[in-house]
Amino acid sequence: MAYEGFDELDHRIIQQLRKDARMSSTKIARMVGANERTVRNRIDRMIASGAIRLTAVVEPKAFGYTISVDIFLEIAPELEQDIIARLLAMNEVSYLAYGTSTNEISIEMRLRDTEQVGHVLRAILPSIPGVRVKGYALVPGILRNIDEWMPPPSAFSG
Repeated sequence: MAYEGFDELDHRIIQQLRKDARMSSTKIARMVGANERTVRNRIDRMIASGAIRLTAVVEPKAFGYTISVDIFLEIAPELEQDIIARLLAMNEVSYLAYGTSTNEISIEMRLRDTEQVGHVLRAILPSIPGVRVKGYALVPGILRNIDEWMPPPSAFSG
């Protein structure tokens, strides 16, 4: 769903919220040169429209999850809903998406060590009925994550 009517003030407000989602509307107003009520209304509008979410972002490494691995699965289409439910129930799955064909799913998992990676690839995932591991890639470093993504300034042209 595309949202319309964003302008440069919205862009500046979002930039401040990205630095600190707990920043008060008063402080944001000072930083962006706008009225506090305007800032509060803009934030409320962007939240209500679904354009932004204010949430805590967990740093996996702080909890010992030092390895990220992208895993490509081939699934039995008739078992898709059960497979998706089982994958979503795994705390280690940080991302789940459909692949290019109707029987592909891509997941990202955050794991503690290479031993756990091997166990997941050889035992856990293959034990799910209708799942076959097609491939995987260890991710040595994430250069930009979804919590750092921002549309270009041109998306805020009003």
